[in-house]
Amino acid sequence: MTISPAIIILSQAALPMARRIAGAIGGEVHGLERRITERVDATFTDIGQHLGGLFQNGRPIVALMASGAVIRLLAQHLSDKQNEPPVVAVAEDGSAVVPLLGGHHGANDLAREIAKFVDGFAAVTTAGDLKFAIALDAPPEGWVLANPADAKQVMADLVAGKSVRLEGEADWLAGSGLPLSADGEITLVASADAVSPPTNGLLYHPKNLVLGIGCERGAGGDEALALALESLEQAGLSPASVGLVVSIDVKADEAAVHHVAQHFGCPARFFDAARLEAETPRLKNPSDIVFTEVGCHGVSEGAALAAAGSLGELIAEKRKSKRATCAIGRASEPFMNASLPGRARGKLMVVGIGPGSEGWRSPEVSRMVAASTDLVGYSLYLDLLGPLAHGKARHDFDLGKEEARVRHAMELAGEGKSVALVCSGDAGIYAMATLVFELLDKADGPEGLAAEARRIEIAVSPGISALQAAAARAGAPLGHDFCTISLSDLLTPWEDIKRRVTAAGEGDFVIAFYNPVSKKRRTQLAWARDKLLEHRPASTPVILAANLGREGELIRVVPLGSLNVDDVDMLTVVVVGSSNSSTVATGDGKTWVYTPRGYARKEGSAMTHVGTQISGDAA
Repeated sequence: MTISPAIIILSQAALPMARRIAGAIGGEVHGLERRITERVDATFTDIGQHLGGLFQNGRPIVALMASGAVIRLLAQHLSDKQNEPPVVAVAEDGSAVVPLLGGHHGANDLAREIAKFVDGFAAVTTAGDLKFAIALDAPPEGWVLANPADAKQVMADLVAGKSVRLEGEADWLAGSGLPLSADGEITLVASADAVSPPTNGLLYHPKNLVLGIGCERGAGGDEALALALESLEQAGLSPASVGLVVSIDVKADEAAVHHVAQHFGCPARFFDAARLEAETPRLKNPSDIVFTEVGCHGVSEGAALAAAGSLGELIAEKRKSKRATCAIGRASEPFMNASLPGRARGKLMVVGIGPGSEGWRSPEVSRMVAASTDLVGYSLYLDLLGPLAHGKARHDFDLGKEEARVRHAMELAGEGKSVALVCSGDAGIYAMATLVFELLDKADGPEGLAAEARRIEIAVSPGISALQAAAARAGAPLGHDFCTISLSDLLTPWEDIKRRVTAAGEGDFVIAFYNPVSKKRRTQLAWARDKLLEHRPASTPVILAANLGREGELIRVVPLGSLNVDDVDMLTVVVVGSSNSSTVATGDGKTWVYTPRGYARKEGSAMTHVGTQISGDAA
């Protein structure tokens, strides 16, 4: 299952079973906040809203709840049967596993998998599954149904007793429990050709075609795609049977190649020149010019043949457009994601996990981490991922090894892996994202990256910064202009830091100090305090926020004049208010810090009227 299922529980008692299921199917445990006392992957306060959101986003759901309750909660969201994600209800003791929705989209198989693991019973009720052990509207991986709208009638006819004639080769159909006959009334066709579905039957396309693409650097994606579609049409082949797009490894970052793969909804894979050169005896159009340029006698044909394998064949030789080439190969079996030939373009996902609490981790970051094969980061940050890190290869680094950490992540991605480079807070604020691009910028130097690492795909996902977390815990100190300054002089000269603190003080900015102190560095924060006292009152509120979002969180508010360096450690963010920042107490005894934006000074503003009304009531 490509998307991690959400395991839903409403009580602490269901947690052990939920964790067993999550471990078996690679899911995440989501628990009702007010009833769960232990840490889970995600919490929610409204079960209906949470289930509905998961369902609408296509997330598989495994609910340790009564079937009727799940049905009632999801009823308002039911509309398109063809796009429903799997929804499975499981008894808290695992005795019954019931696929409720998306039976032919993985729910039946998911129910069987769960039942097998927990020694329960999978209550599959789909007629076709029960009678023939096959779901004709949900072909296995590597196959696609061309006319799904006809599947319901075909299944009804089969259940009513009609027989089936199979045209073409499809082991999963030939070896099923279907009533096969040479003169069957229902026709099932398995073909990669561009043919129409049978009048009374279904057409299945095997994903066994591979497009070999060659192109000049910077060639247009639309040009390459038009050539690919034209090549398929000329060969009489169905675009639905394209299961793979391939090229030489120096094109791993070529947008045109990925544009073609994206259009056909299939992976792109790459081969080095030596592997393509090995296919020279089978090429229809070997070229010495191509060999001189890239080290092999054919890119499009060679890649298509390399992907098709020794039992495959080249069924459409190279065709050319102005800046691209395309050839078509056919493998002996449909392509499967677990055993694709060649190497993927590696992907580096630079993610900010926030201060550490899973509640402050964005869904996008969680999806990226879940999709990764490898995790790279400071050990504490990887530990904060909790169950989300299970099943991933961990590459732990100590503090102070930032460049080695980033370089290792990029080289791993260069091997074709999907790597999550994990940062606390936001990945682009005093974190590793900037170092990724610095290394790319000097990639050609003596300390540069490997060629494969320079061709990786990069994605950066934001996280809640320590600055934002501290502000939210303390109130609204960032209501007006603010800046951040790191007091660490390991990478920035102290004279530059002093100049920035002075300028921020003169400009009356709210200032968030990162890296305020260390074991060996105790004087910078004191200097900054004294400098700011030249420009703002000693009563200016200062927020000291430690261990944000984690165990031991501590938020304190002290006057700037009383700021004691010994109250600050390496895990503390220091936010110093501007001359306009104030504090206000609420009835529960809590003191909040805020910096006015100036709304109350706007002529005729609602704030002015509210203030007047309050004064009148108080009088």
